[in-house]
Amino acid sequence: MIRLFTNDTWVKPFFKQYKKPLALALGLGLLSFTFAAALMFTSGYLVSASAVAETIFMLHIPLILVRVFGVGKPVLQYLERLASHDWVLRMTSGLRVKLYTALERASIPGRSQRRLGDILGLLSQDIAHIQNLYLRTIFPLVIAYALYALFLVFLGIFSIYLALLMAVVLGVVVFVVPLLSVSWQGFYQQQIKQLRNDLYSELTDNVLGLGDWICAQRGRDYVTRHEKHQSELSDLKRRMRAIARRRNLLIEVIFCSIVLLMCLWAASTFALPGQTGESSHWIAAFVLVFFPLIEAFAPLSDSLVEASAHKDSIVRLNEIPAPPNEAEIADSASNVARVSSLSAASLDRTLEVENVAFSYEDHAPVIKNVSFKVGPHEKIALLGRSGVGKSTLLSLIRGDLAPQVGSVRLGGVEVFELGDQRPKLIGVIQQQTHIFASSLRENLLIGNPQATDKELVEVIEAVGLNEVMQRLPQGLDTFVEEDGGIFSGGERHRLALARILLSDVPFVLLDEPTVGLDPVTERALLETIFTLLRDKTVIMVTHHLSGIHYMDRVLFLEKGEISLEGKPEDLRKSSAKFQELLKFDYT
Repeated sequence: MIRLFTNDTWVKPFFKQYKKPLALALGLGLLSFTFAAALMFTSGYLVSASAVAETIFMLHIPLILVRVFGVGKPVLQYLERLASHDWVLRMTSGLRVKLYTALERASIPGRSQRRLGDILGLLSQDIAHIQNLYLRTIFPLVIAYALYALFLVFLGIFSIYLALLMAVVLGVVVFVVPLLSVSWQGFYQQQIKQLRNDLYSELTDNVLGLGDWICAQRGRDYVTRHEKHQSELSDLKRRMRAIARRRNLLIEVIFCSIVLLMCLWAASTFALPGQTGESSHWIAAFVLVFFPLIEAFAPLSDSLVEASAHKDSIVRLNEIPAPPNEAEIADSASNVARVSSLSAASLDRTLEVENVAFSYEDHAPVIKNVSFKVGPHEKIALLGRSGVGKSTLLSLIRGDLAPQVGSVRLGGVEVFELGDQRPKLIGVIQQQTHIFASSLRENLLIGNPQATDKELVEVIEAVGLNEVMQRLPQGLDTFVEEDGGIFSGGERHRLALARILLSDVPFVLLDEPTVGLDPVTERALLETIFTLLRDKTVIMVTHHLSGIHYMDRVLFLEKGEISLEGKPEDLRKSSAKFQELLKFDYT
């Protein structure tokens, strides 16, 4: 565990960051157990002394001490709970922010590929284990070892031989049994955690592919397989509980032995012939002093077993690329602030794609050394056959993918680093426009939540949906069904265009928006799009030349590289490849 923390970049920094609250919580915890032991010590003496005391004044000092320790113990425990939970909540909240930041950066394809089940395991299991790292491992271990040393020192003041005997007997509980528990239960603990992680991964994969199970008529097989894994998990837990019961029985036997040894030593020391009756009052005091310490020593075995689970969680966390440090975050925040107003018409909207290369995991490069620049208000057509990387390049431009080589910059800032600013700058009309199962108004307000009904009606008219509005029984409040079932394909694309007009973004990306439309509808839709977006910067991905006359420039992508570039009218005259394309298409 110590070796693991040497290169840890996740948990260890929080111990240093919050070292004062941690030290306070540990100090209060140690002090509360000390007060508990002192309370039992003085109570034992008081009970014995009160049986033979002739007057209450003979017991005033023990009575005062019992009150001090009796009041101080719960107060210290309460303060310790406040301090420890304050530390834990600070640490885990900071850890969650760090994890979400890292996952957000790692979730950008091309940087890290993680399965959904792995992420679910991190969020639901590993954070919980790290949260318990302090409460169930660090705190019990530190407190127990400190109390072990103090208890031996206390006994050594009265008898060095008793202290040595207790060092051996109690050392079995403090050192030997926990190590054996790690050996016995640690194996099952690791198997349980691994099986849980596998269940998360399998559950998410199977739920996402539930339709495939049903279509294959193998729903019963899926349930049987899941029940088998759950049965394995239950069996492992049962074995762990059996080991824990036997271990706890051994610990209870040792505790009873310690109490008997303390009783025998106290009786032989304070009840010898010739000693005064007052000496025997210490017998109960020394016997009772150990009982509060049982609460500190008993959880040691479970704490070390828990540590094995924490170790696995720390390893999994450190497999994630570390999020940016404070300086990088400050630079990124500065960049975002610098481009936060890029939607204003007066600012430069230049998009720069420079030496970009990208490949999916374990696949050949899809994009290779692509460079071009798009100026304000420019209309660009990105042509190419299916599968050459057009949609991938568009995803790089809108920041859904991060280039593995090169850069895609908007206003001098990497697009994928813009975060929440991207929807304010870039609008997208895709092949399949998603319409939510809600009212028409709520679907349009996605583009601008502050838009008034008047603005919504105006934009509907602008995109040519007047007749659609007239046939809707409740107007803007009409429920449009799942995925916009009451609209045709062309009407759904016009709704997407309406959202973009409402959002007033400077950049618009068109990912083959006319796929599946008949030629008449396609021409009408393209005319509407480019008429309404004449003041926007537009990049359209397409595999044929319909609407090419709206473009200022054409880029032809072939084998992941730009093989042809120029104005449509120039290419029509000078490029044999472009002329060949025109023979199989229409403009």
